[in-house]
This record gives sequence, C-alpha cells and structure tokens, in this order.
Amino acid sequence: MKPDALQGLDLLSTAVLLVDPGHRIQYLNPAAEHLFRTSRKSMVGLSLSEAFNDPQALAAAVSHARQNRASFTQHDLTIETLTPTAPQKFVASCTVTPYDHAEGSGALIELSPSQQQLRIAREERLLDQTQANRELIRNLAHEIKNPLGALRGAAQLLERELDRPDQREYTQVIMKEADRLQLLMDRMLTPHRLPKPIDLNVHEVTERVRTLIIAEFPGITIRRDYDSSLPTVVADREQLIQAVLNIARNAAQAMDGHGTITFRSRIARRLTLAKKHYRLAISLEIIDDGPGIPEDIKERVFFPLVSGREGGTGLGLMIAQTFVHQHHGLIEVESQPGRTCFTLLLPIMSTAVGQEESSRSKTH
Repeated sequence: MKPDALQGLDLLSTAVLLVDPGHRIQYLNPAAEHLFRTSRKSMVGLSLSEAFNDPQALAAAVSHARQNRASFTQHDLTIETLTPTAPQKFVASCTVTPYDHAEGSGALIELSPSQQQLRIAREERLLDQTQANRELIRNLAHEIKNPLGALRGAAQLLERELDRPDQREYTQVIMKEADRLQLLMDRMLTPHRLPKPIDLNVHEVTERVRTLIIAEFPGITIRRDYDSSLPTVVADREQLIQAVLNIARNAAQAMDGHGTITFRSRIARRLTLAKKHYRLAISLEIIDDGPGIPEDIKERVFFPLVSGREGGTGLGLMIAQTFVHQHHGLIEVESQPGRTCFTLLLPIMSTAVGQEESSRSKTH
C-alpha cells in the first residue's frame, strides 16, 4: 500500500493492522500501538500467531474476507497480545477488508474494543445530562437568589422590632440559614464563568492542590507519579486547581482525613472527547484507598446535590466536571472498596485531527 494511504490510516482513532497473504503484520497505525501498548517496530514482521495468543478466530476472519473478496465483521472477538512487557486482553469488534493493489495484496484489520464503544456512548450521555443539569441549576439559582435576599432583609427588619433577646435568636437563625443558602447559590453559578486560558503545566496544578490538602488534612499522604515529559495544556489555572481540589478533598473527607491519595500523570493517545478526535491528551489520575463510592450513587456522582457524605452539598464533583467540560475534556471514575480513581482527560487542542489537517494545508 502506498505511503499516502498509510498516512491516512495514521489519522484514524480506530486501531488498524495490515497483514499480507501469509498473515504477517506489515503495518499498524498509532491507535493500534496505543491499544496494544507496544510499538510498530516490535510488531511489524510478526505473524498473527506470534503477535496474538490463540489467534485462530482472527486468522479465520482474514481468510473469510479474502476468499469472499468482501468485508467481514465479527463481534465480541477476544484479542490477547503476546507483547512481553505489557500483554493486553480485551473484547473487540473486528472488521476485515481484503485489498489487492499493484504493490501487493493482503487484508486490512480494524479493531474497535467494546469498552471504547461503551465509553463513547457513556460520554455522550453524560455530556447531555450535564448540560441539562447545568441549565436547571442555573435557572434554579437565579430564581432562589432574589426571594432569599428579601427573606434576609425581612428578618433584619423583624429583629429591630423585637425586644426580647430569646426572640432575636430566631431571626439570627433565619439570617444565618439565608446566608448559607446564598453561598450555595453562588457556588451553583460559579461554573458558568468563562475560562481564562494560558499555557499551563498540569503539575503546577497538582502541586498547588497537594499543598492545600496537606494543610487541611495532615493525616493524608499524597504520592506523586508524574510523567515529566508531558506537554503544556491551554487551560484556566484557577478552574483546574478547583476541579482537582474538589476531587482530592472529597477523597480526603471519604477517608476521614487518614489515607493515601496518588496523583498520576500520563499522556493519552488517540482519544475521542465530545465527538472530536485528538492525537494527544493529558491524563491525570487522582487515586485514593478509601471505602469507595456507594453503589446507589455511582452513576450519579456528577449530578448536582448528590453526595455520599452526610452534610455534603453534592456540588464539588459537578463543578469539577463542568470546569473540565469547558476545556473540552472529561472526568471518568472507577470505584471499588479500597480504590477509587478519578481520571481527568484534557485534550491538547493543537492535536485535534481536523485542526492538524487544516494546519498542514496552510503550510503547503
């Protein structure tokens, strides 16, 4: 296959392999490298039986497509790599398309992990739900703020008319509760401020949060597992600090101020976020060894007013997700007793596939 065609395959977010008639791998794109956790160099030239454990089903799909000269799709195919450093096992949909060109013949294999399809669907559902919640909360907060101010003003006037101190205690309760609700309304409206982006090192954010958490919770140990080669991201510094702080503070509170939180940063490749494809993104994991998220609220942790802690407002994670969404990113969560992991995914905007193609066309 010509280099130009391979360059097109390099841009796909789907994992793609090319095999020759003898089922030897001739090429794999960057998405496949990421999926298999290996390099192109280490897999090119290997046969399917050398690259994968129990590859009979995959080899049969290739043979079927070539014999019938038509694309063949098989769902729920188990793929297990034999890479020595980090073998991967997953279930995927596999589409095999035969090709015959002057340069040679073989088959093109596309692999779409089932988890990836579920993740994209879950992300789209979460985005829609978050948008609806955001509008609801915004309208609700505006509707409540005005009568709340009138209520507090009336309580102040009433207090001036009362002579007995024990009666004034009741007006003080009214005013204090009105102030608390006013603060709550302000927090609900906070995420709607537009970000002020700058070139930002994500470790500057985590180090600031680390300082704040240690000061507030002396019994918490924070471990750092950073990839120092990460590029900068264009982001609002204060919003990202608030997002990470909300998650880390939730973790510390869930552990009653005693436990371990780990900040782990990595580069993520070939991601689809908000229906856009990116070659690169920052992955920031916030991991704690606490009791885990209660089962009954796992699917609703980013909804407003949902909290697993008595006395919690249920706004911290909603605000964190909103801030990350404003950066075209996403927060994912996995939780079980003893380990909860929140993953912030922040795309490197300059690596958006459409933007890269546009930039290349301007340079020619």
